[in-house]
Amino acid sequence: MKEILPGARRQEQTLVTPDAAIDFLGLDAARVLSTPRLIGLLEMTCRNLLAEMLPPGQDSVGTHVDLRHLAATPVGMQVLCQAEILSVEGRRVNFRVEAFDEMERIAEGTHQRFVVDVERFAARVRAKSQAPRPSRPQTAAEA
Repeated sequence: MKEILPGARRQEQTLVTPDAAIDFLGLDAARVLSTPRLIGLLEMTCRNLLAEMLPPGQDSVGTHVDLRHLAATPVGMQVLCQAEILSVEGRRVNFRVEAFDEMERIAEGTHQRFVVDVERFAARVRAKSQAPRPSRPQTAAEA
């Protein structure tokens, strides 16, 4: 693995479109960027930053998100996502994340990603998908 540098940063900008907005409030004026979509945008900003530092055949998967969604962003407004690598613990990489719309900070928090070998990861997922499934998922106490 190449060196992953704490302090490295990345920004990505996107437009809030109707498919990224909530619609359950019933009014078009209440359509705003959904929290799940915001989390996805911040995760991809972190992933793209880390991908620049990884050799071919490696990528990363998200393992933890701790985010405060601070303000609503309406459809049609731009969102700027920012990521900074805070620390590296072996294959675990910790990020600070923030997001801003055209008016204010809309989110802040942390995110953690784990570096994987894509072929090995795919093999594990394939094996899991082909394994016999129990009649119901196990609880933590049963595992």
